[in-house]
Amino acid sequence: MVNIKDLNTFQRFIRMCAARIGQLVNLSSLASDCGITHNTAKSWISVLEASYLVFLLQPHYRNYNKRLVKTPKLYFYDPGFAARLLGIHDIDQLSIHASRGSLFENWVITELIKKKYNQGFEANLYFWRDNTGNEVDVIIERSTGLCPVEIKAGWTLKEDAFTGLHKWLQLAGQDAEYPCLCYGGEEGYERSGVTVIPWQRVSELNI
Repeated sequence: MVNIKDLNTFQRFIRMCAARIGQLVNLSSLASDCGITHNTAKSWISVLEASYLVFLLQPHYRNYNKRLVKTPKLYFYDPGFAARLLGIHDIDQLSIHASRGSLFENWVITELIKKKYNQGFEANLYFWRDNTGNEVDVIIERSTGLCPVEIKAGWTLKEDAFTGLHKWLQLAGQDAEYPCLCYGGEEGYERSGVTVIPWQRVSELNI
């Protein structure tokens, strides 16, 4: 384990990680904001991974589109801990906080990871994004194909919430299975060829 000599700076680093949940990992930006070197930031991320505080969700870049992002995204194993690092202490704060969407996304992904592990499987979760901004939050790799899952914290959904899924489905073709969207609302239904699942039923996502 790396010997961390400056505990205050390390604590600031963890809070900066919490502020970047769901974002592509940018070690140079993290290092600059904390006043540390790039190599130190890289080392500290490794410490947080080894401590099971954070994990890096890797991109899925089977050659559907050559213009793909290949940088991982950052998440916390415990979204509640991440919320605390961001100064969120209750549901009222969370409901209006700028990181609400990111924390909701983090929560859904960790629920999927827990379900996988509880079933004795590897996580095999990825995300997909191209360099024009099209994105799917989670790609679940299954033995029979790939299940794309979009995550939206809002209580209602606009049509553009499905844009990334539809783009990926066009590219993936026969590899695609069971497109889903998990959101912060209360009702489940089918829309635009996608199964919409409310947050309370996240465990029903087909993994």
